[in-house]
Amino acid sequence: MSRPPATAVAAPATRLAARGLRLGYDTGRVVVDDLDVEIPDGKVTVVVGPNACGKSTLLRALGRLLKPRAGTVLLDGADLARAPGKGTARTIGVLPQTPQPPDGITVADLVARGRQPHQKWWQQWSEDDERAVTEALERTGTAQLAERLVDELSGGQRQRVWIAMALAQETDLLLLDEPTTYLDMAHQVEVLDLVRRLNHERGRTVVAVLHDLNQAVRYGDHLIAMKAGRIIAQGDPAEIITAELVREVFGLDAVVVPDPVTGGPLVVPGMGWRKGE
Repeated sequence: MSRPPATAVAAPATRLAARGLRLGYDTGRVVVDDLDVEIPDGKVTVVVGPNACGKSTLLRALGRLLKPRAGTVLLDGADLARAPGKGTARTIGVLPQTPQPPDGITVADLVARGRQPHQKWWQQWSEDDERAVTEALERTGTAQLAERLVDELSGGQRQRVWIAMALAQETDLLLLDEPTTYLDMAHQVEVLDLVRRLNHERGRTVVAVLHDLNQAVRYGDHLIAMKAGRIIAQGDPAEIITAELVREVFGLDAVVVPDPVTGGPLVVPGMGWRKGE
């Protein structure tokens, strides 16, 4: 008797997605409710919106740092909450908004902690680990700080070291919550250029929360605009960024003009203080 043909299992549309998410904290207040989202593979997705709209809360849930009250985060079509922790850490790297280093740790030791998910009990350190840490330090311009204590660094230096640790983890998906915090304009551009290179050269899928809408538009392939725990619009920045959307999401009067460098949209805020003149 012949065996019936095996049923093909369809691959998930994206590696990282969420269905029906309800998110909140110990206060009992629901921050995000009944939210569906799909993160495009191999793209840089940027989440924008006003303060307290749920951007960072969503990112924490996608990175398994916050347990949903309802709904599911899916990684490769399976419930992320049921996946082995170490295996998840080899796939998803997360840089939270205000990470705290252990006391007395050097830059090199902190960046090396990004390699823990890849280490095995019989091999605690390998040539791959050494290469990944060295490359992460060089890419973030922190190699010269390797022997310094993290506690001694400026805010901008410390932020770049945290990014180096996330890069050393060498995950396919990288989630960054306000990666340009504490950085001056030049270092903001350096970090965001680095994120784009990682995406272009290595195909990494990146999700970043940014406050600066113009940076989000310039560096993002896919934009998610949130307000009050809901997704108001998502898609290609060139297609969704309009003066009407900026007003709806941010409550800001602005005009949208072509960026003279990229040709994409550039949001120019109005001068509300002059209305009374």
